[in-house]
Amino acid sequence: MNDEIRKYGSSVGDDINDVFDKIFTKEEKAEIDVEVQLMEEMINARKEKGLTQKELGKLCGLPQSSIARIENGTFSPSISTVTRVLSALGKRLYVGNMT
Repeated sequence: MNDEIRKYGSSVGDDINDVFDKIFTKEEKAEIDVEVQLMEEMINARKEKGLTQKELGKLCGLPQSSIARIENGTFSPSISTVTRVLSALGKRLYVGNMT
């Protein structure tokens, strides 16, 4: 993405939203927003329960490294993996109307 930022504007002086508008389509931005919201929800729920990544991994059958990669956005988990993690956190995936 750094090459894209250099192509469309510097990170100094340009609003990040303006840069994103130049780089990503509306659909891509919506997908990124959903992924970020999901990651934030998972991180917040894990911390609220006082769990480490390793402890959460044991609860849902994933290695700590997978939990870390999900949380830092370097791994796009399948829906079944997301639901396993959320279930271990006492949460569920809800799909509703976009507002």
